Amino acid sequence: MTLRTRLPYLITLLSFCAAGLMPLQVQAQADSSTKPKQKQKQKQKQKQKTSKAKQRKKTSDDEFVNFSQWKEVNGFIDDLVARDGFDRATLEGVFRQTHYLDAAIKLIKPAAPGKTKNWQAYRARFVEPTRIAAGVAFWNEHALALQRAEEQYGVPAEIIVGILGVETIYGRNTGNFRVMDSLTTLAFAYPQTANRDARMAFFRGELESALLFARDSNIDPFSILGSYAGAIGWPQFMPSSVREYAVDFDGTGKIDLRTSPIDAIGSVANFLKVHGWQRGEPLVFPATVNDPDKVADLLNQGLAAKFNTDQLKRQGVSTPGEIPSSQLLGLIDLQNGDDPTEYWLATNNYFAITQYNRSYFYAMSVIDLGRAVRAAREQ
Repeated sequence: MTLRTRLPYLITLLSFCAAGLMPLQVQAQADSSTKPKQKQKQKQKQKQKTSKAKQRKKTSDDEFVNFSQWKEVNGFIDDLVARDGFDRATLEGVFRQTHYLDAAIKLIKPAAPGKTKNWQAYRARFVEPTRIAAGVAFWNEHALALQRAEEQYGVPAEIIVGILGVETIYGRNTGNFRVMDSLTTLAFAYPQTANRDARMAFFRGELESALLFARDSNIDPFSILGSYAGAIGWPQFMPSSVREYAVDFDGTGKIDLRTSPIDAIGSVANFLKVHGWQRGEPLVFPATVNDPDKVADLLNQGLAAKFNTDQLKRQGVSTPGEIPSSQLLGLIDLQNGDDPTEYWLATNNYFAITQYNRSYFYAMSVIDLGRAVRAAREQ
């Protein structure tokens, strides 16, 4: 291009520049020249983020990358090979694929000290319209199975309905964690607590049970999904409970607590019966405590009914007149924060529910939800 032919273009360019503007062609050329720089900066930022993430993971604990490299895990594998006849190479392959689950560590940590217990707040989480309506629908759909379970095991339908409602809202929330990940993490990396060794021993036992259950059922252990603590299926049985108490209640020839509500119904009833449920025995009675200081030695006496009405009355506990003098009872306290504590007298059927979850709040919420579902269904 000669100077004469370029001159009009240069004049135009100068006029745009004087006005603080740039012609589209030049702007496009400028934009195209800056894009590679922008992309390069973005790549550098992403690289820095990735590097920081890797550094955080590395500084947290290199061993979390591969459980099969852990000394404790290899000792555990030795035990399973010797005790259960597992193939070492197979187990090593399983633990190479097992992930450290940070969520399990965070969720398993105990509540901060000093937090006030509140029974009514706890109850409101479970005895509420959504669960009650779902419970009515579940009971209507599976009335025959619930009746059969009551006849066979002696456990009322409302108690089974209460447990399945509290645990998973009738199969809606069974958990999406791989049980192998949850249990292995808690078995070998349980957070620092006063009972850490005992809890790790418990989860190692559950991990062994999960592997045995998968082998016996001929399923991939990584296909088993559950809670962050390793509980499985509609009733949230731990693996050892699946192996010991679950039953094939639908007659399919296999036990499936993950997709069979019928198996869940029979398994819950069987669990309670094995743990002391007595057909026809009552559950709880309201109590009045005249002086809370005088009943301290009646509380926290283990998960069993140990006192008769005369013993309770001598320590200032008022009991309903309909309780037989031979009926053994336990005094339970349901704290309500700043409001007065509720006191109840519990039979061994109540304490059978606490074997499912060792909590007075849990057992009472199961009872109250079951009763609420029954009342709604009868309307």
